[in-house]
This record gives sequence, C-alpha cells and structure tokens, in this order.
Amino acid sequence: MTAPRPPVLRVLITGVSGFVGRHLATALAAREDEIHGFGLGERPSRPPLAGWQAGDMLDADAVRAAVAASRPDAVVHLAGQSSAAVSFEHPVETYRTNAIGTWTLLDAVRQHAPRARVLIVGSGEVYGPQPEGSRVAEAAPFRPVSPYALSKAAADALSDAFARRHGLAVIRTRSFGHSGPGQSPTFAIPSFARQIVAIEGGRAEAVLRVGNLDVTRDLTDVREVVEAYLALLARGRAGAAYNVCRGEGVRLRDAVDRMVARARVPVRIEVDPARVRPADLGFLVGDPEAMARDTGWRATMPLDRTLEDVLEDWRGRPAGS
Repeated sequence: MTAPRPPVLRVLITGVSGFVGRHLATALAAREDEIHGFGLGERPSRPPLAGWQAGDMLDADAVRAAVAASRPDAVVHLAGQSSAAVSFEHPVETYRTNAIGTWTLLDAVRQHAPRARVLIVGSGEVYGPQPEGSRVAEAAPFRPVSPYALSKAAADALSDAFARRHGLAVIRTRSFGHSGPGQSPTFAIPSFARQIVAIEGGRAEAVLRVGNLDVTRDLTDVREVVEAYLALLARGRAGAAYNVCRGEGVRLRDAVDRMVARARVPVRIEVDPARVRPADLGFLVGDPEAMARDTGWRATMPLDRTLEDVLEDWRGRPAGS
C-alpha cells in the first residue's frame, strides 16, 4: 500500500535564483510543493514558481510584499552576499545585506506569517579557525576572521534574539563549504573547473592559478545540502542551530590534485597572490552529530562525484561562459 503523500507546503525562498536556491527549488518541485521566490533580477523560468517578487533584502516594502503574498508555511532565507573573498572588497555592503537583510525578513514574517517555520541559512565560517584534527560543534564561540563571517555571526545572533522575542519558529544553520553544478566561479572549486575546461579547449595556457591550498575544509555536495534543509524544515527543533556539514576535512590541495587528475590535458598548478585572502581559515571541520540526531540526515555523497560533476557542468557550457 502506498504511503500517503505529505501535505503540499507553500515555501518562500529568498535568493531563489542563486546557486543553492535553484537546487532547493528543484528539490521542492520534485515533491510538488508550492514554491514562491524572492530575489534580484527577472523571474526564474525553471522550476515554475507559484509566485515571484523582485527586490533587494534591504527593501522592507518588497520583502513584506513577498511574505504577505505567498502566505508561506515555511521560509528558507538564502539571499545575501555569500563570498568571503568578495566581503574583503565590500565589507559594509556585505554586513548590511546579510545582517540587516535577515532582520528585514524576520520582521516581515512576524507581521505576515508568524506561524511559518523559518530556516536562516548561515555559515560555518562564524567559528573561525579551529585546532588541527578537531570537529567544531554548535556550542563553540564565534571567532569570525572575514567581514562575511562577521555578517553571518551577526545574522545568527540576531535571528536567535528576534525569534525568542516574538515567538517565531526559527531554525539556524551553520552551513560549511558546499559545491556542485551551477556554482559561481567566485568560489574555489568551480573556479578551478572553469580554468581546467578552458585549458582543455585551448583557450588558456596550461596553468591552473590558485590561492592558498594549505587549508582544510569540510565540503559537501549542494544536492545533499538542500536535502539537509528540507530535513530541518520537517524535523529540526525551533530555536536550535545546526551544523550542516560532512564532518570530515579535505585539504584543498588534495581537491585540486583530484581535479587536475581528471583533466584531459596536462595542467600545471601555480599560486596567484591575487587569489589569496587577506585572512584565511587554516582548519575548519564541523561536527554533524546534532543534525544526525534530530533529523537523521548525514552527508554520504563522495567528494569525487561532486568534483567530477562540477567539471562536467563546465564542459557542457558554451565556450567562454
């Protein structure tokens, strides 16, 4: 006998046209949920949205209109400035977008959808560098080293305080590094993939230019990350914060070597000083046990599949994209 299908959810996604937003919308569409979107630019064509509101997270009227029109059962907040590297160039804009933008959304939810479950997506970078070989848990103090991490730490603390004050069902994530098809080359893994594909096509010299590779990161596939977000909407504890991570570290140098080994032509690796951050995290690996305990979610997809899929994604794009 077929199990009954869960009720259709109305889900509002801020930043729906971004990297994670597109993957999340695809996963929701596969469940036949009703998807509403908020973001910059034109209305996305895929997957089809039941509702769309264009706007900036700092435009309180636009945010309120999106929440009021969608009447969501759940909200997933993905909009914001997501690059630590870019945040060094635009620190004030990063803070305003990520911290004040989060407050703007929560205030709109308070007014127009106070019973909605709200997922505020943060970053594991709030913890700062950790001891080699450790796994940082949710109770650890924040020690941000970039304007991006500082903005996410502020958004996390603000979300917790706002939810307590107004009784909102807010769940916070500290999401560690994730990659997959469709990610901007502003980030390391797709940047390496784009360069390798350009070299394969004879459009660039056979040199892969990289930043600091002597760092250890906790990397998960974006397709598993969105499954974690769906699990949190269904089973996460309101008021709690969760690390979304694999719980295993990979040296970025090792990830680069694996990608170069998949290149169809010989590639040489060179450090480009322009790609080195002013401040970086030497070692950062998360403890995923709270997620596993409360939701049953664990990351299982091999990193090699993610790296291969990112390369194939770039190989399938028009030359020069």
